[in-house]
Amino acid sequence: MKNSKILIIKNSWFHIVNNTENAGEYFYEVLFELDPTLKPMFKTNTEEQSKKLVTMLSYVISKLNALDEIMPQIQGLAQRHSKYGVNAEHYQVVGQALIQMLEYKLEKQWNEEIKDAWLEVYTILSSAMIRSASEVSNV
Repeated sequence: MKNSKILIIKNSWFHIVNNTENAGEYFYEVLFELDPTLKPMFKTNTEEQSKKLVTMLSYVISKLNALDEIMPQIQGLAQRHSKYGVNAEHYQVVGQALIQMLEYKLEKQWNEEIKDAWLEVYTILSSAMIRSASEVSNV
């Protein structure tokens, strides 16, 4: 990823974390609207799950300049998710929910440049997760 895109992602995420409320909860609202069949996969309440999501995103975003360093953690996350029933098709819905949440929370700041940067990083991460999960299921 180019440094300019990493900066866009970091700045937009910083804005969301520091200037909006309930980004994680809004993400899950959108996710379950897009695909209600996903809701039973989540055993914890939405508030707790939302905190986990925001924490994980914050961590990943802080490491965008060194994605190779955290790739084992990303792969481990994918393997855990596959045990919960997550499959490759679910990543598209999650990506759609993420983009909708970002657009809603960033409001007037949202633009194509921000969207492109987030889509790029999500594609990198979700592709790695799908590959990792498929390797485990093929073993």
